[in-house]
Parts: sequence; structure tokens; C-alpha cells
Amino acid sequence: MDKHIFIELSDLFAKHGFTLYMIGGTSRDYLLAKEVFDYDFVTDATPEEMHQFLDRADYTFAKFGTIRMNYKKQKVDIVTLRIEGEYVDYRHPKNIKYVRDIALDYVRRDFTINALYIDRDFVVHDFAGGLDDLNNGIIRLIGNPDKRLIEDPLRILRAERFAIKLGFTIEKTTKDAMERHRHLLTKVNPDKIREEENKRK
Repeated sequence: MDKHIFIELSDLFAKHGFTLYMIGGTSRDYLLAKEVFDYDFVTDATPEEMHQFLDRADYTFAKFGTIRMNYKKQKVDIVTLRIEGEYVDYRHPKNIKYVRDIALDYVRRDFTINALYIDRDFVVHDFAGGLDDLNNGIIRLIGNPDKRLIEDPLRILRAERFAIKLGFTIEKTTKDAMERHRHLLTKVNPDKIREEENKRK
């Protein structure tokens, strides 16, 4: 991973009064000393606020709190911290509300190992026991596993992919919930399923 990408962007956000964190697969793979191909960051800046100093980014998905950009030939996704409303289509929340606190953002995330926030000083902020699960090789859903899989059944395939790719074990309550709700995968867009399965290769 090119740490300078994160440091330089963090400094840019700080210059404008905002904070940037490494998150998701980026922080997970960084902590596992694996190669990072895509850069996932979160921030307390809204898309409108980011537009003031990142005017060349792609704002196609700004209404969902996401901007995309190329930085030093790397793909970077930056998402505004948020809380989510009820899921209505087995994939997307009905509404989102921007927040400034990572302690409010983490509850919407899928697995504990993907909810590790790393700040500009490379300090890890862990609200869900993700570091322990990362060190012990465990895949575990955050919160109520049934609720999380009903929200987004694709998380079933994501859990299996992470287990295969990382050599991790799926925690029992998560695994049991996956089997209870596997039938919900029929509700998911087939293209999304194929995309997820292709990531296993």
C-alpha cells in the first residue's frame, strides 16, 4: 500500500477542517500486510463540502454520500460518515443521514474486520472487536446477524469470499444466520451475485 496517498489526502482534508479515515478492506488488508488495490476512506465532510477542494472528483453517487477519484493512478472511494434507515430492497437503505462521529457510522457496516477506522496517525479505532477477530481469523457480522443479512443477503457471499481469500473461519452465529437466510439471495440482482462470485477467483 502506498501510505503517502492516505497521508497526503488526510492532510488535504485536515487543511479544510475535516478528518479522513482508512476503512473497510483497505484498513483490513493494511493491518494484515496484504497488498491494497483499492483505497476506501471515510470522512466527516459531506460531498458538498468535499466539492470545494476536490472539484475534479466523480460526484455521480454524491447523493449516496460517495465520491470517487483517481489519485496517483489509484482508485479512491471516499464516503461520508452516516447512519442508515431501513433497507427496502435487500440492498440499499431507504434513507441516510450524515454524521460526524465514526462511533455512529460503524453500526451500519457488515463485518467486524471491515469496521476498523485508521486515522492520519495510523491509530486504529475499533468499536466492534474487529482487531481481535482479525488477529484470530474470524468472520463475524456486526450486531444482529439475522437483521444484517435480511438488509443485504449479498453479505452471505461476501462472508464466504473473505473466509476463502483470507483463510478465516466464519463465526457460528454468523454462519447459522447465513444458512437461515441463504434463500434471500434470489432477491438479489443476478449481476451482483456474479460480480461477487468473480471476486473469489
